[in-house]
Amino acid sequence: MRCALQEGLPSLGVLFGNMADAVYLLDPITSNILWCNPSAHASLGLESGEVLNHSVLSLQMDVTGLPQWADIAGVIRGASCYTFLGRHRHKDGGEVPVEVNTTAFTLGGREYFLSVARDISRRMSLEGPAGTQDERLRFALNLAMDGLWDWNMRTDEVYFSPQLKRMLGYGPDEMAPHVDTWKRNIHPDDRDQVMSLIEQHLRGRLMRFEAEYRLRNRNGHDIWVHDRGQVCERDAQGRPTRVVGMVQNVTDRKLLELRLEKLASIDDLTQLPNRRAGMAFLSHQMALSERTGEQLSLGVLDIDAFKSVNDRFGHAQGDEVLHQVAMLLRETVRTCDYLYRSGGEEFILVFPGADREKADAIAADIHAALEAKDWEGELGMPAVTVSIGLASYPQDLSLMHKLLDQADLALYRAKELGRNRTCHARDLLVAASAPPHVARR
Repeated sequence: MRCALQEGLPSLGVLFGNMADAVYLLDPITSNILWCNPSAHASLGLESGEVLNHSVLSLQMDVTGLPQWADIAGVIRGASCYTFLGRHRHKDGGEVPVEVNTTAFTLGGREYFLSVARDISRRMSLEGPAGTQDERLRFALNLAMDGLWDWNMRTDEVYFSPQLKRMLGYGPDEMAPHVDTWKRNIHPDDRDQVMSLIEQHLRGRLMRFEAEYRLRNRNGHDIWVHDRGQVCERDAQGRPTRVVGMVQNVTDRKLLELRLEKLASIDDLTQLPNRRAGMAFLSHQMALSERTGEQLSLGVLDIDAFKSVNDRFGHAQGDEVLHQVAMLLRETVRTCDYLYRSGGEEFILVFPGADREKADAIAADIHAALEAKDWEGELGMPAVTVSIGLASYPQDLSLMHKLLDQADLALYRAKELGRNRTCHARDLLVAASAPPHVARR
C-alpha cells in the first residue's frame, strides 16, 4: 500500500517546479549556484542557464566579497536554519526584497547549502498599514531609511532594524541588542567624537544627536553613515530614558567628497601635497612655532637646469624626473617632516623641531641620495642635482613671517655659487651686515 502510494506521488522535480518560493543549491566555499528551481530564475527575470553562471555574491545585493560570505557560511554551518533579509538583483536593474532561509547538509562526502528565498515585497506592503500609529510610523521610517535604532537607556538594550543589520551584512537574528554592539562597530578614530556628541545631547547641550562616522560591517570594511537621533522619553525627574535614531548610508557621497578633497590638495604628478595644502600646513606650523618658541627650519629645493631636461629629453621624461625626485625626498626626510610641490621644479621642505644643524644634515642626505641614484641606468640621462636654500627659526631669523622669503633668497645664492649645494639664510644676513672688506673675502 505504502509503495503504491509513494509511486503515485509527484517526483521531486515536479514538486520543486511548482513551488512559489525560489530554491537554490549552493557551493558553500564559492557561493556559486549549482542548481535552482523555475521560481528562482523567473523571480530574477533570467533563464535557468543564466542563473547557473551566478553566485550569491553576484545576485545578493547585501553580501559583498568572499570574506563576508565565508563569515556567513560559518554561521550557517552552526545553525539549524540561518535567516537573512536581503535584496536580489533583478535582470532589469531592479531589486527584489527576499527572506532567505539556508540550511547545510552533506551528501556523498560533499557539503551543500540549500537556500529557500521568499519574495517579501507583497508581505511588506500588507503588513505595513497594520498595528498602532507608532508601529506604522516605525514601519514607514524603517523602509525610508537605511537603518533605525531604538535605545532603551534603562536596560541599555538597543533595537536594530532589519535594514540596519542588512546594511552591516548581518541577518535579522544576529547582532546582540545591546548598546555595546553599536559602540564596538564604530571606527576607533571616530568613537570618542561620536560618544561626545551623544553625551552632549543627553545632557541637553545639543537639541539632537547628529554625526557622520564610520561603522565596521561584517566584511571588515568601513562604511560611512549619517546618524541622527533624539531623546523621545524621560522619567519623572526629566532624565532621558529612550533615544531613537535613523542611520543613512552615505559611503558613496563621502568617498566622492574625500576624492575631490584629495584632488584639491594633492599634486597629481608627484602625489605630494600641492601648494594650496602645503601653504596651509606651513602657515599653521609657523604660527605654532612662533607661539611656543619651538625651533622650525624650512627648505626651498629646486632641481638644477630642469629646463634643459625638458628641452633635451622631452616633457614626459621631465615629468618622470619630478616623480623620481619626489619619491626620493619622501624616502630621505624624517617621518615628521612635511614636503610639498610649490610649482614647476620647486619643492618646499618643512622641518618641525629642527635647528639649523639638523636641517643641514637632512639636506646633505638629500644631496647624497641624488648622487647615489643611477640616473643613467634608470632614465638614460645625466645625474640630477638640486640646490637648496635653508632658513631656521629662531637661529637665522627672529621674524617668523620672513622665514620662507629668506630660504628662497638662500636658494638663489646656491644657484649663483654653481648649483648642487645648500646655502643658509644666516650666511646671507652675516654677509649683508659685515663691513665691505670683510664681505669681499
